Amino acid sequence: MTSPDTSTSDTPTAIDTVRLDLGPRSYDILVGDRVLDGAGPRIAAITGGKAPIVVTDENVAPLHLPTLERTLRESGIEPTQAIVLPAGEKTKDIAHFERLMDAVLARGIERSAVLLALGGGVIGDITGFAAASALRGIDFIQVPTTLLSQVDSSVGGKTGINSPHGKNLIGAFHQPRLVIADTATLDTLPRREVLAGYAEVVKYGLIRLPGFFAWLEENGERVVAGDSDARRHAVTESCRAKAAIVGADERESGDRALLNLGHTFGHALEAATGFGSRLLHGEAVSIGMVLAFDLSVRLGLCPAEDAEKARAHLARVGLPVRPTDIPGVEWDVDGLILSMAKDKKVKDGRIAFVLVRALGDAFTQRDVDPAVVRALLEDAVAR
Repeated sequence: MTSPDTSTSDTPTAIDTVRLDLGPRSYDILVGDRVLDGAGPRIAAITGGKAPIVVTDENVAPLHLPTLERTLRESGIEPTQAIVLPAGEKTKDIAHFERLMDAVLARGIERSAVLLALGGGVIGDITGFAAASALRGIDFIQVPTTLLSQVDSSVGGKTGINSPHGKNLIGAFHQPRLVIADTATLDTLPRREVLAGYAEVVKYGLIRLPGFFAWLEENGERVVAGDSDARRHAVTESCRAKAAIVGADERESGDRALLNLGHTFGHALEAATGFGSRLLHGEAVSIGMVLAFDLSVRLGLCPAEDAEKARAHLARVGLPVRPTDIPGVEWDVDGLILSMAKDKKVKDGRIAFVLVRALGDAFTQRDVDPAVVRALLEDAVAR
């Protein structure tokens, strides 16, 4: 649920609070413009008045670490030196995880220690996995600073790192104690990063919220362009949608799998481009969602006009919608299929696909004819 809250300071004017209900492991997701400015008391309540161990990256530290440290000092907490990792998807690997764990354990932590992830999805994922692993589990707080991490990776407790064998194959379910989604941090992002996050926003409309997709068709450009109210609404509604799904299916035994719309294709595309800047995660998801709709049409499950509406909206805001939109890549269909076969959701050798019957009506299916998938990919990379 979402409930308004007001601030007595002259910084955040209003905060949306989304509650993710998991019994004793429930937590709040705070969404608002400059909500980080006044978050010190909420952080202090979780850390017991002690300084959290902040993990961030080289890009985010100069932009947002001073605000975090200021709000901690205003709450009577003297910050300790942050752990600063390199920026980028390549940081989400075993070598950097080892580096992070060594830095955390070198501080002589006890089980009352709290990690705080300040950054995008990479920092959130690797810090959450470190929290799940250190002393067999300590608390952590998510302060996501990208649109993608605010609406997706910071919520729900999936943590982990990549392997040469595939994306997110090493990790753990470990829920944060608090998520602070400050929409003002999105103003520091390049447009491409905002667009990558916007793909995950659209996903919620496509899997089960056709009314939200309709709102995005009217307001998506405002979200991307930086309209504060539009961004707050988009982030809040996305978090509300994910909280409802995760609250009912924490470990992805049922409906949570719907959140993987486009990801089976998308992760394979990312692997083919080396998990680097050539293809961002959200861009891969955008292409993957279009492929999922196209596959659903080929299987006679979804009207072609619904697939075209999804494709048209993603393309209109500036997202790639086909593999050939990514310049300089020689796509190998056999390699893509091999990557998909290594996906962590494969069961008994069968790839799990999230398919759609219509806009806002997604479902999972495993008995998809491999020949249809191959033909789809061959057509997609030949355009």
